[in-house]
Amino acid sequence: MSEETAAGKLSTTALARKLNIPAQQLFATLRDYGWIQRSGETWVLLPKGEFEGGSYQNSRRFGRYIVWPQTIDHHPLLSAIESNQRITAATMRRYYPRLETRQINRALAEIGLQHHSILGWELTALGCTMGGQQAESEASGAFYVTWPHEIIDNPVVHRELSRQSDQIPAPPAAGGAEPDLFAGEGEAPGCEGIDGHSVKTPLQMRVCNWLYLAQLAHAYRRALPVEELVHADFYLPAGNVYIDCWDDAIDATEMRARLKKREIYAAMDLRAIEVNADDANRLDEVLGRGLLAFGIRC
Repeated sequence: MSEETAAGKLSTTALARKLNIPAQQLFATLRDYGWIQRSGETWVLLPKGEFEGGSYQNSRRFGRYIVWPQTIDHHPLLSAIESNQRITAATMRRYYPRLETRQINRALAEIGLQHHSILGWELTALGCTMGGQQAESEASGAFYVTWPHEIIDNPVVHRELSRQSDQIPAPPAAGGAEPDLFAGEGEAPGCEGIDGHSVKTPLQMRVCNWLYLAQLAHAYRRALPVEELVHADFYLPAGNVYIDCWDDAIDATEMRARLKKREIYAAMDLRAIEVNADDANRLDEVLGRGLLAFGIRC
């Protein structure tokens, strides 16, 4: 199917190309304008979007997706988008709201685009090839990196940030169908950490990824130093810290195991941190402060 339908309409991705902006930026912009919204695994039109000429196109292969009039690119709200505006890890949170700025910076460092030094975040040679530019904060003098907006459409960057924010990157769409850049939002992409640890739950996966990106060596399912075989979810040899993840839905057996483990930690004066389901979106606070209390900076 052509990107321009028989009725002369443009898919959202084709419109993004016409505007010379990243497709994901346009999806987010139309969402912020109140023209479209996410509903399950698809995008749907809102009254504002219908008023501006949005409609649906049906594809036997790709299903229903939104199309726009050819002249929509002249709309003041769209023509005002600055395609050359640069973004930072902080502003990238608009596209990955489940990630904190520190997590995004660490993710970009993990794939080699920048590295952390005493001066702040410094650009690498690889990051330079992807349009990164070194910048310095006028207020603090700390180094940081700015990126072209196109960085959010880079397949590697999008894959890694989607994976860490519990989103599933969609495969490239053919023809005029929309690439579902926000597909699977809110769903766990499988329980394997970036470091290859096969874990049991999405919460464990997020903790595993946080520890890895913080460059903290850790073991998974480490036995406690007691005769009976009892495991902690994670163990940090630097600092001898045990970390356990507790989801909301646990049965009586798991609850007993949880309470028993607490007793062992208390009786042996072991260093332990618990991460609950409500902590999933504030790991920087829970783990960062918890580890700092044990003398581990990250």
